[in-house]
Amino acid sequence: MKTLYLIGMGPGDPKYLTLQAIETMRKTDVFFMLDKAGRGKEDLLALRQQILDAHCEPGSYRVVTAESPKRTIENGDYKEGVRRWHQRKRELFAELIERELADGQSGAFLLWGDPALYDQTVTNIAELVAAQPERLRFEVIPGITSVQVLTARHKIPLNRVGETITITTGRHAEHCDPATLDNAVVMLDYNASYQRFTGQDMDLYWGGLVGTADERLVAGALDEVLDEALRARAELKAEKGWQMDIYLLRRRRAQQQDED
Repeated sequence: MKTLYLIGMGPGDPKYLTLQAIETMRKTDVFFMLDKAGRGKEDLLALRQQILDAHCEPGSYRVVTAESPKRTIENGDYKEGVRRWHQRKRELFAELIERELADGQSGAFLLWGDPALYDQTVTNIAELVAAQPERLRFEVIPGITSVQVLTARHKIPLNRVGETITITTGRHAEHCDPATLDNAVVMLDYNASYQRFTGQDMDLYWGGLVGTADERLVAGALDEVLDEALRARAELKAEKGWQMDIYLLRRRRAQQQDED
């Protein structure tokens, strides 16, 4: 039997690992890391290696790196492109597990934030295990998310009294009716879609590379801090070659009603 661990490693700082995550890492034989193409990719691998260096004994594990499949849009069909991308990932995972992991050994994937939040590795590994239950088993180790770090850095609660919180993607924020969002965390936004929400009496709590040494924060009335947020985002991308940001949009009139 081979065991796989999907470990939430937080946004990048070794201090954000849970005790359960550290305990699991220390009993793992092989760590699988997917290498993304493009400038700045070394940083993504280096952050994972920094975490291993901080919590695991040298020589007690192996690192296996493979090139991550690229996501493409199939004839303009986003969902079909994602389906095929996941299929290619499952095929890669199966190959790595078969080739690099001996019977009785354990392998792990260090996943950004928490494995359950906008990361389909859990689904992909679950399908592989379901096809070979006599040979494979897996466990999910939860982690600190960038959502938690964002609110901690800005010193605000995630939700407000009597109000729901929405966690959505940049793809949704780019196309939805701005009036439908009152209190929303937006992740995976490649186009700075918060620009669409000016004139909506909203506050912006923005964070770039939260939980890392290069973290940048911007907060305030969206109409007033928009340029600052866009500038910080562009500077990070120019400096690092990549950037991951997250933000919370909060309608101010809802806050005033709560106070009333």
